Formats: sequence, C-alpha cells, structure tokens
Amino acid sequence: QLQLVESGGGLVQPGGSLRLSCATSGFSFGVYAIGWFRQAPGKEREGVSCISSVGGATSYADAVKGRFTVSRDNAKNTAYLQMNNLKPEDTAVYYCAGEFFGPARCNTNRAAWNRYWGQGTQVTVSS
Repeated sequence: QLQLVESGGGLVQPGGSLRLSCATSGFSFGVYAIGWFRQAPGKEREGVSCISSVGGATSYADAVKGRFTVSRDNAKNTAYLQMNNLKPEDTAVYYCAGEFFGPARCNTNRAAWNRYWGQGTQVTVSS
C-alpha cells in the first residue's frame, strides 16, 4: 500500500514559482511511476506530468512544457513538481498519483492512473 501526501501549494502572483512535493509512505516507492494531475473548478482532472519508476523518463502536458519540471528522490520517497512562470490558468488543485508502468515509461493519460492518489494541494495564481 502506498500513501501519498502533497504539499507546497499556495497563492502566487503570475510569473511566480512554486515547488510541490509528493511525500510517500509504504513500501517500494521506487517501483511506481509518479504522476501529477490538476483539477480546476468545473473541469475534469487532467494530466500535468509524470516520471517513470526508473530511468528518469518524463512526460509533460503541452500546456506546461518548458515551465514545469518533474523529479523524484527515491532515497527520500518523494517526488517534486517545480512550477515556474505560473499563469492564472494553472490555478487548480494539484494531485500526485502512483501507478505501475513498464521500466522507463509513463504517460499523463488520467485513465491509466487508478492505483494510488493523494488528497491534493491548492495552487492559486492571481495578482
């Protein structure tokens, strides 16, 4: 069983930065790919980024490419989402998730992530 807890959200001005953390407990963090998703009011949850269990393969939604960076520290059982140049349209509740994929693979298709989810952290980008 893998538990995930997000932190690092908050209120930031447009152009600002935040780093989200996804702290996990349970066994075998290293065998799970970690995904980041977000859900804005009235919208469906959408994939933002993911990082594979091994090999460091990453994937990003077009809307965040070049601005967001996903990473993981297997020694700390924690994944991160560095978000730079934030825009008002990035406002949402951000969730991390854990799922099995093949080595060096992951994707941001929401339908592929059904195993473990955190409770989310609010990110608000506003002046």
